[in-house]
Amino acid sequence: MEIIQYILMALVILFLVRKFIPTKGVRQITTAQLKTELKSKDKQFVDVRTPMEFKGNHIKQFKNIPLNALKAEAKNLSKEKEVIVICQSGMRSNAAVKQLKKLGFSNVTNVKGGMNAWS
Repeated sequence: MEIIQYILMALVILFLVRKFIPTKGVRQITTAQLKTELKSKDKQFVDVRTPMEFKGNHIKQFKNIPLNALKAEAKNLSKEKEVIVICQSGMRSNAAVKQLKKLGFSNVTNVKGGMNAWS
């Protein structure tokens, strides 16, 4: 019985570590760094929050593509340009950049702390 508890605990820890560790090959930037990035015309800015969250407060350069619609909407993004992704806290955007990597996007960036860190 004790060994099963250890295995379950190890699986939970592994799941949590994989959830929070940044994806390999994904650039992580702060909101301070984002302010300089916003000036670039060669980048695509995607906000993966819900339309209601986006409507409440957003950065004007960002296009709203909710996380649950990202896979279907990714065809409207260029794989040639960098995609910078934001959400409320950084969790959904981290999931979004993982999804974009799987879809063949090689130049993806996650905004750490999301809109919570934006000032």
